[in-house]
Amino acid sequence: MMSGKKIIAICQFGGVFDTDKDGMMIYRGGDAHAIDIDDEMKFSEFKIEVAEMFSCSINPMSIKYFLPGNKKTLITVSNDKDLKRMIKFHDDCATVDIYVMTEDVAPDASNMLGSRSSRTTLSEAVIPIDAPLDVVDDTDHPDDHFVAPLDIVDDAANIDSHIDVPNEIVPVLPLTGSNDEKHMKATQEWQNSITGVGQRFNSVHEFREALRKYAIAHQFAFRYKKNDSHRVTVKCKAEGCPWRIHASRLSTTQLICIKKMNSTHTCEGAVVTTGYQATRSWVASIIKEKLKVSPNYKPKDIVDDIKKEYGIQLNYFQAWRGKEIAKEQLQGSYREAYSQLPIFCEKIMESNPGSLATFTTKEDSSFHRLFVSFYASLYGFQQGCRPLLFLDSIALKSKYQGMLLAATAADGDDEVFPVAFAVIDAETDDNWRWFLLQLKSALLTSNSITFVADRRKGLKESILEIFDNAYHGYCLQYLTEELIRDLKGQFSHEVKRLLVEDFYTAAYAPKLEAFQRCIDSIKIISLEAYNWVIQSNPNNWTNAFFRGSRYNHLTCNFGEIFYSWAADAHELPITQMVDVIRSKIMELIFTRLAESDQWLSRLTPSMEAKLERESLKVHSLQVLVLTGGTFEVRGDTIEVVDIDHWDCSCKGWQLTGLPCCHAIAVIGCIGRSPYDYCSRYFTVESYRLTYSESIHPVSNVDMPLQNDSSQGAVTVTPPPTRRPPGRPTKKRYGLQEVSKRQLQCSRCKGIGHNKSTCKEVTAEW
Repeated sequence: MMSGKKIIAICQFGGVFDTDKDGMMIYRGGDAHAIDIDDEMKFSEFKIEVAEMFSCSINPMSIKYFLPGNKKTLITVSNDKDLKRMIKFHDDCATVDIYVMTEDVAPDASNMLGSRSSRTTLSEAVIPIDAPLDVVDDTDHPDDHFVAPLDIVDDAANIDSHIDVPNEIVPVLPLTGSNDEKHMKATQEWQNSITGVGQRFNSVHEFREALRKYAIAHQFAFRYKKNDSHRVTVKCKAEGCPWRIHASRLSTTQLICIKKMNSTHTCEGAVVTTGYQATRSWVASIIKEKLKVSPNYKPKDIVDDIKKEYGIQLNYFQAWRGKEIAKEQLQGSYREAYSQLPIFCEKIMESNPGSLATFTTKEDSSFHRLFVSFYASLYGFQQGCRPLLFLDSIALKSKYQGMLLAATAADGDDEVFPVAFAVIDAETDDNWRWFLLQLKSALLTSNSITFVADRRKGLKESILEIFDNAYHGYCLQYLTEELIRDLKGQFSHEVKRLLVEDFYTAAYAPKLEAFQRCIDSIKIISLEAYNWVIQSNPNNWTNAFFRGSRYNHLTCNFGEIFYSWAADAHELPITQMVDVIRSKIMELIFTRLAESDQWLSRLTPSMEAKLERESLKVHSLQVLVLTGGTFEVRGDTIEVVDIDHWDCSCKGWQLTGLPCCHAIAVIGCIGRSPYDYCSRYFTVESYRLTYSESIHPVSNVDMPLQNDSSQGAVTVTPPPTRRPPGRPTKKRYGLQEVSKRQLQCSRCKGIGHNKSTCKEVTAEW
């Protein structure tokens, strides 16, 4: 199998095998989930993903599968080599059935995931005294007298996710030695969080938190006997132990007061029945302050810190869930952010007059798309930038996935200038068309605009339909990806590299003759590639044929600045993510305007440098006057310059907007300055005009808002899409893919695989 090819693993769990009279095994019942795997996946990563998917323990887990065509013998996967071999056996299959079983082994507290399927109690199993601490999710236990709701609920449920109603927590034993000593130091301040009868708390939530910390500090576990909004009764988890506490609400107030408490433990303390009360919400409360300072606080670091400071052993997913809760407490709810979109859009346009912020929902009121363009961006583009827009899309890694569409321009210094962006539920032709319609409405201009964008995704038709006199230049980067992907022949890495080089040279060639030489070179390498190039509408991507003004910009990667901004804010709720992008644009405008105040030249720094490089070539050129404003310039080549029409036969002046060396030679002969023949877009004056308007903060972004307008009354709920399990794939560009070192097999000398994945049948298989 070629490296990187994916296969769908149908993971089944909870069922049983039946064997028919022929010895064939049939799997019945249970749950099934599908995940993508490939030969680069590690077995440990695969087990973790399966454990998360089915909420089961890792160590008792056994992974098995059938060989193709054999339903009588189960094969066990126990390491990376087994996993690769399984994938190889199913090389010709799109899917593989995998059976997840839990082996019948004694519970090992040192390796338990602490998920729902791995819980135990002291009455069910004896845990060694020196076992490391573990912690489990705060979920209901069957023998509770009171069934409390989960303390953390999914955003999809219409429940306040900040309500924390803990449930029974399984006791686990403390560490001994130095780790226990560290734990005691870390929890010493919690030992007096419960003082006795008469102690008051502002809310039930505050009392529960204090009770949990008290139990952790004193190393015991408790069980709720009554647990509601106005009374809480708790007893020690150990059978027969008299420790008990009862608190209830003081009449006519929200205060909770401890009414009864027996603080005596007759259980054997930390030796047998003591443990810790630890929940996901407790983890969140511990890490919340650190998460404020370090937003990139990793779950594995959370695991290490909790172990070091409190002696409690979390697993990765418990730390991850605790971090998610803490983030929501700090940042606000995703669901609430979507509901705030109507008033948020109104606030954007209110605080930034002339801006456009609008959204749409689907029939079920779920979020569909959001468009934002600030007046400062619109004004800067129309007054100071070339009529050139780059369109690109960026995948969001947020909880509800989605895409970010970006329209950017090039300022006078050839830096990215953000014009507009949109958050959409999925990248479709319809969503791109909607984005362009909003952009057209925001720009309010009839000037001809050149777009640099992919030719797919409906853009080819929508751009020319929506914008009058527009030009669509195909992005060379995306074309390269298509070319390499569409080639059917077997080409080595070196051959692909040469094809890409010739393809790029053909695109940048200013004259028809140079373009023809490049594609003739491609034809020598591959007739298939040559035919592809000829049929790809060169009028839309080559300098030699393109009729619009691209200023020698042939790719649309100007949207990468949005990618970096979105990467910094993708975990935030949608309104906060948009506001982060707003603040980034605001900061960029302020910084660049301040920098330009120090410039003393007529042109921007990058354009001054380009003009200087062209001027250095003039000394070797000879100028001859032909007629009127037409001149002949001789050097390595003979070019004709029409000074009145800003035209040179080398095409350099027309393509860039700056005089080429031939034009500069003529300009010098007639006693004029080259600055008089540069495009106005490259002047410092135009640059400052681009950044002359400011973006203002949007008020009350983080607060629930009310509005009586019709738009404010619209209900918006999160989209139905959710982030899938596993690590997100990274966006790759065709040219980078081609330039990567390609594998070569040491056995068969073939390209694209190594010895371990070679299809040559050997004795070891």
